[in-house]
Amino acid sequence: MYITNFQHYLDEEGNIPTDIPKEARELGNFLALLIDDASTGDYDAEPTIRCIEKGCEGLIVPTLVEDETEIYWVCVKCKTKGVITNWRGTKWDNNPDF
Repeated sequence: MYITNFQHYLDEEGNIPTDIPKEARELGNFLALLIDDASTGDYDAEPTIRCIEKGCEGLIVPTLVEDETEIYWVCVKCKTKGVITNWRGTKWDNNPDF
């Protein structure tokens, strides 16, 4: 299970830095996609984000949980999953008035 504090992927301006290792940058961008998707509030939409596990062709379903400060995500095929915290107020948060 991936447990991620999204702030660890951001620089002082709130961007994912380009000067970090490629794998970290790719994971940060993947998490940003999940935040963008989950924070729209459209839970009837079909999943469109591909799983990050090597060889898996499944899709990720992100969901807001708790008091809408955490995002839980899971791959429908391989069951890889994770939780994202500290994402509120980032540029990928589609509900900044929360």
